Amino acid sequence: MRKKALCLLFLFMPMTSIAQAVEEWESIVAEMAAMEDDPEALYEEIHSALSDIAGRPVNINTAGRDGLERLSFLTDRQIEDLCEYIDTHGAMRTTGELQMIASLDNTRRRLLECLVYAGEAADTGRKSLTDVIKHGRHRLTATVKIPFYKRKGDINGYLGYPVKHWARYDFDCGDRLRAGIVASQDAGEPFFSAGNNAGYDYYSYYVLMHDIGRFETVAVGKYRFQTGMGLVLGTSFGIGKTVGRFGLARSGVAVRAHSSRSEAGYFQGVAAVARLSSRIKVGAFASYRPIDATLNADGTATTIITSGYHRRPGEMAKKNNTHAAAAGLNASYSSGGITVGATAVYTRLDRELRPKTSSIFRRYYAAGNDFANLSLDYGYTGYALTLRGETAVDRHGAIATANTASLSLGGGLAFTAVQRFYSYKYTSLHAGGFSECGDIRNESGMYVGAEWNANRRLSMSAYTDFAAFPWARYRVSNSSKASDNMFSATYKAGAWTVTGRYRLRIRERDNEKKTSLVAIKSHRARIGAAYSGPAGHWNCAVRTDFSLSDGEKTSRGGMLSGTVGHSCRHFRINASAAYFDTDDYDSRLYLHESGMLHTFSFPSFYGNGMHCSLFASAAVSSHIVLNARVAHTSYFDRSVIGSGYQEIKSSSMTDLEVQARVTF
Repeated sequence: MRKKALCLLFLFMPMTSIAQAVEEWESIVAEMAAMEDDPEALYEEIHSALSDIAGRPVNINTAGRDGLERLSFLTDRQIEDLCEYIDTHGAMRTTGELQMIASLDNTRRRLLECLVYAGEAADTGRKSLTDVIKHGRHRLTATVKIPFYKRKGDINGYLGYPVKHWARYDFDCGDRLRAGIVASQDAGEPFFSAGNNAGYDYYSYYVLMHDIGRFETVAVGKYRFQTGMGLVLGTSFGIGKTVGRFGLARSGVAVRAHSSRSEAGYFQGVAAVARLSSRIKVGAFASYRPIDATLNADGTATTIITSGYHRRPGEMAKKNNTHAAAAGLNASYSSGGITVGATAVYTRLDRELRPKTSSIFRRYYAAGNDFANLSLDYGYTGYALTLRGETAVDRHGAIATANTASLSLGGGLAFTAVQRFYSYKYTSLHAGGFSECGDIRNESGMYVGAEWNANRRLSMSAYTDFAAFPWARYRVSNSSKASDNMFSATYKAGAWTVTGRYRLRIRERDNEKKTSLVAIKSHRARIGAAYSGPAGHWNCAVRTDFSLSDGEKTSRGGMLSGTVGHSCRHFRINASAAYFDTDDYDSRLYLHESGMLHTFSFPSFYGNGMHCSLFASAAVSSHIVLNARVAHTSYFDRSVIGSGYQEIKSSSMTDLEVQARVTF
């Protein structure tokens, strides 16, 4: 009781410490992720993409159509409206003029205000790539995370030491050229030993060029390639329903550097997008990369592993034991708001993929050495109505199709509908589109969403989604169904912002005896208030989260969290604290907090305890920035944290992260 009282006192006491606000765009992503079941995994790629843009804000007055198309969250209609506004009224003087773009919903407008600026519109002429490189910017970032505790694997089991660290080098020349390398080491992985003779466990390297003759984009190294609705190639935006419309933004092909530390969803080789005429565009890629796989006794692969962990001998033995070669081609034609495109992709594994089909839900998993997919994507962009869709087929004739319609009405009211049908026999190794179960197979459904920006103060959004699964799934031995419903509202009054959100998900799964299906109802709700003082120097927020999982058993949870921050010219700091109390893992809750650059921190908590953190950033000079974060979690209901090799024989854990960024 004394611990609880002290923690609650810390949470509610007047927090007058100096602190930094979370970056505004990070707060927007966190709002969208708050209701997801696994927000850190789902939104990592979105965070990485926006982080890259935030590091090099776009001059909206000189970006043009091609530059705006690189902002993946914008729709075709919004790009048209932005270009038309600048052509008609001249250069924007401030980003406040984004309020005049009727097609911009509240979320995308807020993101744009964070990622673009209204600079000089004067065109000094096109510079050669050589001249551009001379004025490039170098940036080196290094981060280390030190745990003040020992996991079971650190004592006996892991091949490396408990410290996690990564480094990143970026070189960019505005919008024309970008190059870099990322080196990452997870805690427990060996460094220059035990199979990691190259030092770091994972490296990503990339060169991305724009506007090279007829080539809109050329990528060398590791990159992501997306077309259509993602039914064949979807290794980019489009995960999570609360941000689903970002994945449905527009037609065409998108190529960007793989600059995150994720070891999945990328290609390795070369890719290019060329504009053959004002109406015809062609994109192509070729890739050859190693992947991890669990093997059968006969040397075939049971499953492809994407976690990227190589801490124990068994995990290290799976590292790069299989290779995948892939090639793809996309051609598109656009005229008068109508776009039609076709995509073909072929993938070959050097080891046969043979999943264990003794479990009924694995019977139609991807199998074999060779995989081929074809798709046709189509779209129409009108003044108020936007239509998009893609229909794909695999080498065995199984079909997947997804189609959307977006309608923008007056008064800030907009509707979105998404229909999808993914055959339970459809397979694509690179798909990643809109779905309830996170996979482009074995699902059909209908999503309807609405957003209303009533005025500059009040905005509301809601959606409902129904999905059916004709074949068995993990923990579901028969055909099943699910529904997902959400409502949120935001009200701004001066420096204050009040938000509320409620989400109800109903999913069916096997009962304990596996004799029938039982409906699991998951309720999540959040109410919060935030204050941002004059010039953004001071800010604070308080939130309450609730969760209820109701099926064969009932699990309840609640969390009260607060943050306070301050920023001045050279120093920023942010303090946060949260008290949580849940019955078990089923009612777990998530908390977003300030993290290092290029890091999305969204830990989950269950049980009874307290979590607090302190983040500080100091600009030592115009070229050097130092960041530090310390986080502490205490549990009041257990003496051991975690299980297996991650087990910590303590009721509390503390981590320290330190980061240095040098720009020259």
